[in-house]
Amino acid sequence: MASSVQLMLLIGKVLAAPAPQELMDAVRSVQVTSAAGQRSGFQVTFAVSKRSVVTQALLPSGLLDPPTRVVIAVVVGGTLDVLMDGVVTRHDVAPGESPGSSTLTVTGEDLTVLMDVEDVRQCYPAMPLNVRVLRILLKYAHYGIIPAPVPAVIFSVKTPIEEIPIQSGTDLDYIKALASEAGYTFHLIPGPVPNVSTAYWGPQVRAGLVQPALTVDSGAATNVESLTFSFDGLSRAEYTVQITEPTTKISFSVPLPNVSLLRPPLAVRPAIALKRQPLPNQSGRAVTDILLRGLSKTAQSSDAVTGQGKLDVLRYGHILKSRNLVGVRGAGLAYDGLYYVSSVTHDIKRGEYKQSFSLTRDGFVPFSDRVMT
Repeated sequence: MASSVQLMLLIGKVLAAPAPQELMDAVRSVQVTSAAGQRSGFQVTFAVSKRSVVTQALLPSGLLDPPTRVVIAVVVGGTLDVLMDGVVTRHDVAPGESPGSSTLTVTGEDLTVLMDVEDVRQCYPAMPLNVRVLRILLKYAHYGIIPAPVPAVIFSVKTPIEEIPIQSGTDLDYIKALASEAGYTFHLIPGPVPNVSTAYWGPQVRAGLVQPALTVDSGAATNVESLTFSFDGLSRAEYTVQITEPTTKISFSVPLPNVSLLRPPLAVRPAIALKRQPLPNQSGRAVTDILLRGLSKTAQSSDAVTGQGKLDVLRYGHILKSRNLVGVRGAGLAYDGLYYVSSVTHDIKRGEYKQSFSLTRDGFVPFSDRVMT
């Protein structure tokens, strides 16, 4: 159990520095949201008045104008965690009738928004997917972004005579399209220190370090305010590939195997795929491209069990992080075990730090009855 929370707010144009004390004193609340497959966002609300320093000097000076860089970090139990490294996209002022009721709300998104502002036309001859991603991300190194692209599980590199891949659109759109093709995800991981982040392009991390367990229905050991689970029997689909026998010209469908190259299973009894549908966009594709696309679509539809919950960080003693694994205990044999944290929303106010979160996995019954405490 942690005893205190310290908020850090840094602001700047390219590199962020500690915010003016007058701005820190005006902070009313902070909200940061991060989710798998989505851009992270933040909102900071300040208490202002028409004669305050924020309204009279800081706001007119352009301190919070888009695309000002904002870094939000917290210190819990002596450990620094960077929650957000992003840029301001808008701000809203709401004057109030009574003293202290006026607010300034600053809204923004993570640094990937800078990759989505300019259309680019670029050729990438004889480059595998991860090399193309690396080449694009290197353009943003001055923001402290460290590229971390993972090679595709199945790949083939075509010669310039066969095909030349062309980007026509924003860098972010192209990176996400390549991630979808490989069955991967793309997101920024802020930290471990301010003004540094990692651009991860690869499979969802469903192995390795596990966060301390979320405990329910266990008396004094309970460390979450609420946690509920749902099972959607129609969420999982089995994909098929259309094959034509060359001699007889007879076509038939072959189901793609339920392999775990991209998402290792988190449960002993995976949900059964009740839906069966053909793999889209197979025409004219090489065999390796079809297999890679099949892995991607199968992985995307594998999760049928979800969880929704809330916790108090001071009681939990840690910051629950999205896009990582966490253990659950006290929910019963079917729902205990490891889960992937698909989204987390941080809500910070003076003397209060709470989180709302979503969990997901592929089925029921854990592989082990032990989780990290």
